[in-house]
Amino acid sequence: MDKTDKRIIKVLTALTLMFMGLVVYLTYFQVFQASKVVNSNYNKRLWANEESVLRGTIYDRNGSVLAYSEKTENGQTRLYPFGNLYSHVIGYSYREYGKSGLEDSYNKELLNLYKNPIEEITQKITGPRKNGNNLALTLDNSLQDKASKYLSGKKGSIILMNPKTGEIYAMVSKPDFDPATLKEDWEDIVENQDSPFINRASMGLYTPGSVFKIITATAALEKGLSRSYDCKGSIVIEGYELRDYGGNSHGSVDLKKAMEVSCNSAFASMGLELGSAALRDTAQNYLFNEKIPFDIKTKDSIFPEGGMTKPELGASAIGQGKILVTPLNMLLATSAIANDGDIVKPYLVQKVISPEGSVLKETTPDILATATDALTAQTIKDMMVNVVDNGTGKNAHIRNVKVAGKTGTAENETGKEHAWFVGFAPADDPKVAVVVVLESAGSTGGKSAAPIARDMIISALNRIQ
Repeated sequence: MDKTDKRIIKVLTALTLMFMGLVVYLTYFQVFQASKVVNSNYNKRLWANEESVLRGTIYDRNGSVLAYSEKTENGQTRLYPFGNLYSHVIGYSYREYGKSGLEDSYNKELLNLYKNPIEEITQKITGPRKNGNNLALTLDNSLQDKASKYLSGKKGSIILMNPKTGEIYAMVSKPDFDPATLKEDWEDIVENQDSPFINRASMGLYTPGSVFKIITATAALEKGLSRSYDCKGSIVIEGYELRDYGGNSHGSVDLKKAMEVSCNSAFASMGLELGSAALRDTAQNYLFNEKIPFDIKTKDSIFPEGGMTKPELGASAIGQGKILVTPLNMLLATSAIANDGDIVKPYLVQKVISPEGSVLKETTPDILATATDALTAQTIKDMMVNVVDNGTGKNAHIRNVKVAGKTGTAENETGKEHAWFVGFAPADDPKVAVVVVLESAGSTGGKSAAPIARDMIISALNRIQ
């Protein structure tokens, strides 16, 4: 082989490698990046489609219109009949400010960009469609309105869900904003120190306080901790004192009694016996440190990685320290207890419907993970029923309905406690799970969050068949 042949082979090899590299890059781009580029707010073609396609309508589970578009002389305008009520779930869509909520995550469907190859060819011949697809949500407008009124003037979140299917019935975050007047209000919203743009339901990270004891109890049962603990109103761990609420001494308590009275001393002792690895593993079984797949953006709940000091471990076992959780994650953890240990995937969009009325996509229940076994879930469920019947959750009691619940009163940097309640009902055949968190309420979960949860459960059981 002479020098010329060798050069030709080198050039062909280089060209082949470059061609293969191009094929690999295009494949990667098509699979992993194309969707992001298509839906990017900087995509001029997308905004051109926005102006040529009438954006789809969004309905609640009973057919109430929650958002729709109307043609105008200059294009179209987006209307939100219920103002602030769905600001964090439905979100907004503005060329100047981008998109959020379902307007963002279902943008492709609402603009009818979800096409198969045959449909694309047809549209090249007949021209683009004039109407986008519609969304049918799992939300109930009446429950959403009731939850919103309970949070009026407060900061926090309320979410209701079917623990067996994952259908979200209501999801409210306060403070909020009106997407219809976003242009006029933009500067005020951005500068508001209470951060109205944050969807506290799925992205708010809170100290959980005693609602985390559901998870510590799971670890204790799985590891066979069955002894009694002597509560003297506080426990000192290497010089750091963890106090029970009000300094109350509960005496000798087993796990059931510790849950009923929400005994910090007993649960902190359990945490020390379990160790950080076991407690973290159980928390991660409940989806801490993991991305929760959902129709709108979420944040990951946090259980610290690595080792802990003993005071940190004791604080973690009672939901204090460096643990942070989203209300959505805490709702899924509660639903796992209601659902024999299985965590179902939560969802907001039941159906995507074409302008002609055909169902293009329908969501079905899907199990995300198994947090614990059915026996452990049943044992904790019984404890949570006892919490409502005899313990700190009495204000969630409903006559003739067995309610399972857990209260939480979480210390935080504001100096005013977050008030929590998580629960579900009817306990023997759960149809609705609820989480209520009142941010910096400065009162206990049993006093301020449990009554709201009770009323929301009653309304849900009356409305949802």
